[in-house]
Amino acid sequence: MAGRINDDDVKAVRDAVPIDSVVSEYLQLRNAGGGNLKGLCPFHDEKSPSFQVSPGKGLFHCFGCQEGGDTIAFVMKIDHLSFSETVERLAAKAGITLRYEEGGYNPSHQRGERIRLIEAHQAAAEFYVRALESPEAEIGRTFLAERGFDQDAAAHFRVGYSPAGWDHLTRYLRGKGFSDKELITSGLSQDGRRGPIDRFRGRLMWPISDTAGEIVGFGARKLRDDDNGPKYLNTPETPIYKKSQMLYGIDLAKKDIAKASRAVVVEGYTDVMACHLAGVTTAIATCGTAFGNDHIKILRRLLMDNGSARVIFTFDGDSAGQKAALRAFEDDQKFAAETYIAIAPDGMDPCDLRLAKGDDSVRDLVEPRTPLFEFALRQIVGRYDLETPAGRAAALDEAAAVVAKIKTSSVQREVAVQLAGLVGILDQEFVVHRVAQLARWARDKGGDHGERGGRRGAPQGPRGGAPQQPAPAPGFSGPALNLRSPAHRTERELLKLALQKPALVSPAFDAYGVDEFTAPPYAAVRRCIEEAGGAEQGLADNREYLVAVMDAAPDNTVRSLVTELAVEVFRGKTIDETYAGMQLVHVRLRAVDRRINDVQGSLARLGSNVAPQDLAAAQNEVWVLQQYAQSLRAHGAAAL
Repeated sequence: MAGRINDDDVKAVRDAVPIDSVVSEYLQLRNAGGGNLKGLCPFHDEKSPSFQVSPGKGLFHCFGCQEGGDTIAFVMKIDHLSFSETVERLAAKAGITLRYEEGGYNPSHQRGERIRLIEAHQAAAEFYVRALESPEAEIGRTFLAERGFDQDAAAHFRVGYSPAGWDHLTRYLRGKGFSDKELITSGLSQDGRRGPIDRFRGRLMWPISDTAGEIVGFGARKLRDDDNGPKYLNTPETPIYKKSQMLYGIDLAKKDIAKASRAVVVEGYTDVMACHLAGVTTAIATCGTAFGNDHIKILRRLLMDNGSARVIFTFDGDSAGQKAALRAFEDDQKFAAETYIAIAPDGMDPCDLRLAKGDDSVRDLVEPRTPLFEFALRQIVGRYDLETPAGRAAALDEAAAVVAKIKTSSVQREVAVQLAGLVGILDQEFVVHRVAQLARWARDKGGDHGERGGRRGAPQGPRGGAPQQPAPAPGFSGPALNLRSPAHRTERELLKLALQKPALVSPAFDAYGVDEFTAPPYAAVRRCIEEAGGAEQGLADNREYLVAVMDAAPDNTVRSLVTELAVEVFRGKTIDETYAGMQLVHVRLRAVDRRINDVQGSLARLGSNVAPQDLAAAQNEVWVLQQYAQSLRAHGAAAL
């Protein structure tokens, strides 16, 4: 087994790679105030951003699904990596050489599976690019040239060529230290009669990258007539390649998609190339599968579902392209973005259009023309004879069921009115009523009483921060959290200060007992701070202090609450020593008052049965506590 990574190196990696730069590779982030950033959570489906990133603290937290942690935790979760694989990946990004406590320097066979498979794909891509320059690859260079792609274009998209022999790549990667098992697992090789052979042979190769820009697969185009395989052959499903989650060109397009709030979905690799070279740098394509739910989730995180976001589909004008458009419309309601369809004259795809009419024609093509719902309805209605009452009725039945899927009632009504015009029914209100009726039937049948993609009644944060939690988190015992309770609100603020601004509450905070926090979840966080060495530890290195607090958490529930409190904005407008002092005093005062009530209650229950010395001690304790409470009320934090 690989040795344990040196703790100092883990700290160096955590400090060297900003969390906002890592998270931005997967979703668009916007200013959330208080030095935080926000975006749509990549770990659950949501329509309003509850995912927050705190660059200053190196933490993230989602107030919707409660996922949280540091940069390492984020990468582990989103890419399904082990701790060591994640640290190795981030270390490579930061240029840090890792040391291992056992076994010395990490040899190649010790590296995590995902990293090894990524490295194999990177080596394969370099091999294919070099092979495109060989005499054998002239057929591939001719293919590209005939479609308007020169050498610079091929280099930009890292297009390559797989030699026609049986095992050229396999032998090359073996020489790089990759095992046969790794080559088979990666999908770059496959089993042959005498051992592994190349999966891709004699084809033009497009590397397929994930959102983070790492090559995880290939798309291979047939070039020769004697190749009996399919026209396009893609990498099979592997531990790092899931075709339903792949969008070709997303690594090149993601920044412009987020910046422009627009994405252009095309059908093939050459279409993506043509669009980008024509200046449409938001173009992406699926990889041998229909556009589906996972693709929508990727785009939604980049588009942020704001009102101006647009998704334009450029399907071919043939029957297959029309079917693809209708399938896309089925998922249309999962976007908050407006969706459009663009079909070029004569049914040409963007690659053919660029070749025939130039870059301007491609840019003009993707300017939104026809809303997707309108195109879908025209396709449905066009299948019926609208000159007859029976034809109009049949068209209405099918199309109305589609319109009924629109979730927003105002949009549903508007589209229903347009449907009446398409079908040729003068009574618009009849069509509107019919659509609304079908929508009600669908809701009643499916029990869909909440908003798709969200949790009904999910906690929402006041001032962009604290969720109103109606019940204790799993794993805690005791009374429910109630942020309408002044005690709970103040305890929460004090813990946020201890985690985010320890200088404002130290050293006083570290003298507070766990029992001074009445909510069990908050008591658990207080215990974590105590086990991490106290809030004073945050004065020297706040990031390491937060890591230590999270490490002290007994389970993921407490750890999640720590990250939540560490990134949540404060309730007050001015966060200074005065504000911190108020929280310290309020929490202590309530603890003192509770103790006074407890002692007096015990004396009342015992009555005359209490021993004289115990009575004197209890009365003295009450007197001391009352004097302390009076001092706190009179002098504030100075009396602590």
